[in-house]
Amino acid sequence: MASNVSELTTYKAYLAGEWKKSSSGETIAIKSPYLRETIGYVQAVTQDEVDQAIQAAHEAQKSWALLSLSERGAYLEKWADELEKNDEEIATAIMQEVGKGFKDARKEVVRTADLIRYTVQEALHLHGESLRGDGFPGGSQKKLGIVERVPLGVVLAIAPFNYPVNLSASKIAPALMAGNGVIFKPATQGSISGVKMIEALSRTGLPKGILSLTTGRGSVIGDYLVEHKGINMISFTGGSNTGRRLSQQSAMIPLVLELGGKDPAIVCEDADLDVAVKSIMNGAFSYSGQRCTAIKRVLVNEKVADELVSRLKDEVEKLTVGSPEVDSTIVPLIDDKAADFVQGLIDDALDKNATLVTGNKREDNLLYPTLLDNVTEDMKVAWIEPFGPVLPVIRVQSDDEAIALANKSEFGLQASVFTQDIDRALAVARQVEAGTVQINGRTERGPDHFPFLGVKASGMGVQGIHNSLISMSRQKVTVMNLK
Repeated sequence: MASNVSELTTYKAYLAGEWKKSSSGETIAIKSPYLRETIGYVQAVTQDEVDQAIQAAHEAQKSWALLSLSERGAYLEKWADELEKNDEEIATAIMQEVGKGFKDARKEVVRTADLIRYTVQEALHLHGESLRGDGFPGGSQKKLGIVERVPLGVVLAIAPFNYPVNLSASKIAPALMAGNGVIFKPATQGSISGVKMIEALSRTGLPKGILSLTTGRGSVIGDYLVEHKGINMISFTGGSNTGRRLSQQSAMIPLVLELGGKDPAIVCEDADLDVAVKSIMNGAFSYSGQRCTAIKRVLVNEKVADELVSRLKDEVEKLTVGSPEVDSTIVPLIDDKAADFVQGLIDDALDKNATLVTGNKREDNLLYPTLLDNVTEDMKVAWIEPFGPVLPVIRVQSDDEAIALANKSEFGLQASVFTQDIDRALAVARQVEAGTVQINGRTERGPDHFPFLGVKASGMGVQGIHNSLISMSRQKVTVMNLK
């Protein structure tokens, strides 16, 4: 990796169909989490440029919405092809920029192409309906209601760092397919990956102006975009604090928010521990736990707690730790601030007498996987989302206690329940307040056509391909008054 600044790429922004440098003359350095050096620069876009991009999107959207679904879909199909053609280059950008293992980064690109193609097909199969007036008491036979879906206008898509291609496309593809213009704001750490995926989209000959990629400082363009009168819908994935602020700032426009989680794995005493251990390990530690759907606490029945903890310890100590270039499971966290935050949660738990089973070793922003036992409710790690490789184990005496602890969290994204009794599994699943409950499996998003949602501080609105198309369009009713 060249350290010579002159050799580093300065990536352009994609504004109203043109790749250009920002008039600000300023760039933002993107630093690799594991190389610990700058790997490129992105544009610091200005508020004026945001205005121009939004205006261009509104103008282009009128003719974009007049295209047939098949015509819009053809651009997206080509986009999927371009992503697959360039999967190695894009995966390398994801790996270097956000520190994700190369294999997983490549899987993300392929999954994204699949998601885009499915989005096209799903949009082709969205049918309107017609309603008879006399379907309601006293209604006239001469009224016929035609209900169809129409675009909202211009959608603002704000993506997180951890899946910089997949979670961006899961907003952009349905927004475009539904006939909207798009303003795409990638996470700053994630901008290079964002540029690479939009380069692939621009090669399809997408009509100019329909999509703009605005990289820049949140402090300059973040609030400005969210509060902009030209934005008709916001789809945001990121932290709960930002999500709360967004919902206060964006007046009278539809919002879909996918926020944080503190996903519990509830392990009953009759669980198949082979299944539980494997699922918890994958769920908690893949990509160093930097996933909103990661398992972030284990609520285990005390009758099997010793055995579960001992088996988790063995597995945690086998995890590969190091560089994403060799596909290590545990990789450096996104930045030093994130590592400090996770370390603070570990220190607080140990100060309050949690048992350190294994881990608590740190090199810069690389935290070794850490397993904590006998975690109690007074410890921050019992409630706060770490976004790092630390797993707290809380021992419980009953399903009811596990459910109460699960529901006491401000979050409600997902939960896992491990038991071999299907009635018990369903009874627990029904009582846990979460968007999705996994029975005998790890918490995870997908498959991408399943509804994906959080309750409480974990979000509002529903994602998943079908639901995203619905949330990015609205119903329009035309009433025929027949003679």
